Amino acid sequence: MAKTIKPTTPDKKTDSKSEAKKLWAITKQHKVVLGCLLVLFSVALLLAFISFYIYGQEDQSAVNQLTDRNETVQNWLGKFGAFLADLAVYKGFGIASFLFVRLFFLTGLFLILDISLRKMKNIWFWDLFVIIILSVLFGFFATSLPELGGIIGYELNLFLQDYIGKTGTLLILLFGIVIYLIFKIKLSPEKIKTFFENTKKELKTDLSSAAGASAPTGAYNLEEYALEDPELDEELDGIHLKTTGSQFEINKEALKPTISNPSEITLKTLPNEVTPPPFHLPEIIHTNDESFVIEKAPEEDIIEENLASKLVADFGLFDPTLDLSNYKYPTIDLLKEYSTGGITINQEELEENKNRIVETLRNYKIEIAQIKATVGPSVTLYEIVPEAGIRISKIKSLEDDIALSLSALGIRIIAPIPGKGTIGIEVPNKNPTMVSMKSVIGSAKFQEAEMELPLALGKTISNETFVVDLAKMPHLLMAGATGQGKSVGLNAVITSLLYKKHPAEIKFVLVDPKKVELTLFNKIERHYLAKLPDTDDAIITDNAKVINTLNSLCVEMDNRYSLLKDAMVRNIKEYNDKFKSRKLNPENGHRFLPYIILVVDEFADLIMTAGKEVETPIARLAQLARAIGIHLIIATQRPSVNVITGLIKANFPARIAFRVTSKIDSRTILDGQGADQLIGRGDMLYTNGNDMVRVQCAFVDTPEVEKIVDFVGSQKAYATAYLLPEFIGEESGINLDMDISERDTLFREAAEVIVNAQQGSASLLQRKLKLGYNRAGRLIDQLEAAGIVGPFEGSKARNVNIPDMSSLDQFFNNEQN
Repeated sequence: MAKTIKPTTPDKKTDSKSEAKKLWAITKQHKVVLGCLLVLFSVALLLAFISFYIYGQEDQSAVNQLTDRNETVQNWLGKFGAFLADLAVYKGFGIASFLFVRLFFLTGLFLILDISLRKMKNIWFWDLFVIIILSVLFGFFATSLPELGGIIGYELNLFLQDYIGKTGTLLILLFGIVIYLIFKIKLSPEKIKTFFENTKKELKTDLSSAAGASAPTGAYNLEEYALEDPELDEELDGIHLKTTGSQFEINKEALKPTISNPSEITLKTLPNEVTPPPFHLPEIIHTNDESFVIEKAPEEDIIEENLASKLVADFGLFDPTLDLSNYKYPTIDLLKEYSTGGITINQEELEENKNRIVETLRNYKIEIAQIKATVGPSVTLYEIVPEAGIRISKIKSLEDDIALSLSALGIRIIAPIPGKGTIGIEVPNKNPTMVSMKSVIGSAKFQEAEMELPLALGKTISNETFVVDLAKMPHLLMAGATGQGKSVGLNAVITSLLYKKHPAEIKFVLVDPKKVELTLFNKIERHYLAKLPDTDDAIITDNAKVINTLNSLCVEMDNRYSLLKDAMVRNIKEYNDKFKSRKLNPENGHRFLPYIILVVDEFADLIMTAGKEVETPIARLAQLARAIGIHLIIATQRPSVNVITGLIKANFPARIAFRVTSKIDSRTILDGQGADQLIGRGDMLYTNGNDMVRVQCAFVDTPEVEKIVDFVGSQKAYATAYLLPEFIGEESGINLDMDISERDTLFREAAEVIVNAQQGSASLLQRKLKLGYNRAGRLIDQLEAAGIVGPFEGSKARNVNIPDMSSLDQFFNNEQN
C-alpha cells in the first residue's frame, strides 16, 4: 500500500514564521492610505505653525483649556492646531520645527509612490540634525524670543553654557555646521577653490569676448576644431595660439598639469546617488496540500537612470574619456517594456503539474516527502525531497515518463540540485513571460555590478537578473539551432556593454557573414568599432577580409604584450591603472588600451570558406589574448570538431547553448546533456566550466537597437574608427637575404645537383649530398632566392629555371662580375 505524503516538522516552523511575517506585511493599499494621511498631516502642521506666529500670543491662554468648548482660538487648525504648534514650536524646537512638515510630506509621498523607504533614512537623520543645531543656534542668539529657538533649544543652550561657556557653545555650533556642510552639502576646499577660479575665468572670458567683438573676420575659425566641452574650453583660455600662415604655435607651459597630489585622486561615483537594492523575501503561497509550497520570486526594482553616466573622474588622473567628455550613455527609456506586470502564477496549472509528477513517481514506488514550486519567466522548477532510501538515478531515468504525463515539451531533471539536498524538475510554463532588455538593464544587479565587462544575459528560474563578467570568462562560445535566439543573444551582449562602457574604454570588431545581423551598428563606427586602415566598412561581411583582420588582432596582441612587459605589469587592468596615474610616459609608446571584443556571428561559414587561415589566428587569440584585453564571442550552429578544434574549444570554458535538436549536439556544445530539452525562443543554458544555469535570454528587438545606435551615433564622435595595426600578408615567394656571403658552403654543389636532375626538392639534396632535412631546406630556400628553382607548389617538385650546366656556369660568372 502506498504511503501518504507527510510534511516534516521544520516545514511547520517555517510556515508559522512566514504566516507571522505575512500578518505584519503592509499591502500597497495600506501604504497609499498611510501616505495620504502623512501628506495631509504635514499640510495641517504647516497651517498650524504659520498661524501660531500670527495669533500665538492670543491663543496662549486657551492652550491649557482644551476641554473647554466655549474657549475660542484664532489658530487656523483650531484648538488642536494651537496645541500642536505650542508643543512643537514654543515648547519644542522653535522655527526649526518647520522641517517636520517637509519630513512628513516626503515620507507620505514615498509611501504613495511605493518607493523604498531606505532613501528616507538619510533625509530623516540630517533633517533632525539640522533641527537640533538651528534650535540651539537661535537659543544662543535670540534668548529673548523663545518662539525662534523653542524651549528645547533654550534649555540645551543653557546646559552647554553651564559646562563649556558661551565661547565653547559657539564653537560646538560652528563644528555642527561644518559637519553638515562637509557630509551633506559635500562642500570641500577644492570645490570652493574651483568655484572662485571658474568665476575668475568667466569674467576673463566675458572681457575677452567684449574685446574681440571688433576682431577681423578673416581669422581662423577655431570653433571647428573644438572638442565641444565647456570645461576644456575654459582650460584652453590659458593656451596662447599664434598663427603663422597655416601653422599654429602652442604655448606648452599652459598645458602642464597643476595638480599638487594626483595620487590621492581616484575615480569615484557621485555621492548619495546609488543606494543598495532592497532585499525582498520571496512570496510564499500555501496550498491545501501541506507538503506543496509555491514560491514566487520577487520582482526586481528598475533603476530608471543609467548609473554608468554617474561616474566622474577627479582631476589628476589621466582620463581617457576627455576626448568625448560630453558623451551621454544611452538612457533606459530607449528600451521597451514587454512584460505585462511581472510573472503571473496559474495556481491551478501548478497544482495539476504537481499531482501528475507525484502520481507518475508513485507508479514506480517513489514516494515524495515534500515538493516546492519556484515560478520563473518561462520555466517552473519543482524541487522534490524523496523519502529516505530512494535512489536518485531511479528518478532521473523517469525523465521521459514525467514528460509524457505532463504533456510538456522540454522536461529537464537536475539530480541533485547543486548546493541543495533536493531534486529539480524543470517544467515549461504554458504562458511564458517575455524578459525585456529594459528590466534586465534597469536592474540594480546590473547597474551596480562591479565588473570590467558586465553582460546582462537575462533572468534565471528564480527571476533574478543574470549578470556575468566577460573579462573573467575570458571568451564566450554561443551555439544553437537556427532560429533559437543566437543573434538576439549577441545583440543583448553588445547592448549591455554599450550601456556600461564609454567609447574610450571598449572597441568592437564585428564579423557578420550574414550581412544583415550586425549592420545596425554601422552608425556607431566612430564611437565603438575598430577596423583596419584604408577599409571602407568597419563591419566585416566579406570572409576574405576576415583573415587580415584576425592577423591584425594578433599583431595588436603582440604589441600590447610588449607594452605590458615594458610597464612591468601582468594584465591590461594594471597597465591602464598605471597609465592613468601618469606613471608611464606616452613618448615611450605607452597609451591607454581599450578592451577589444571580437564578435563573430557565423563561425562555421568562416571556417568553410577560409579554413586554416582563420583557425591559426583564432587559436592564438583564444590562448593568449585574455591578459591584454582582447576577448572573443563566437556564435555557431554546432561547434563540431571540424569547425571548432579541440585547441580552440579548450580556451572557451564559457558556453551558451540555445535549443538544439539532438543529445549529440548538446554534448558537443556543453559537454553534457540538457540543451536538447530547452523550449526555444531564448531559453538557454549557461556554463563556465562548472554548473549549468538555465536562463531566459533578454529580448531586444531591432527597433530598440536602432534607437540605441541612433542615440549614440548622433553624438560627437572620434575622427575615425579605432585603427588596428596594418597587416601585410605573406607573398607567394620566400623573401630571403640575397647576400652571397651568407650562402651555404655547399650552395654551388646543390645547384649542380638540382640542374643535373632538373628536379627541385629537398629530399634529392638529402640523398645526393648526405644532408639533414633542415640544411637541405635552407639550401632550397637560398636556391629559390637566387632564382635557380621556382616557388613551392605543394606536393609537386619545384621548377628548375636553369636548363643545363653551361647556363649554370654563366649564372655564377655573372654574379661574380
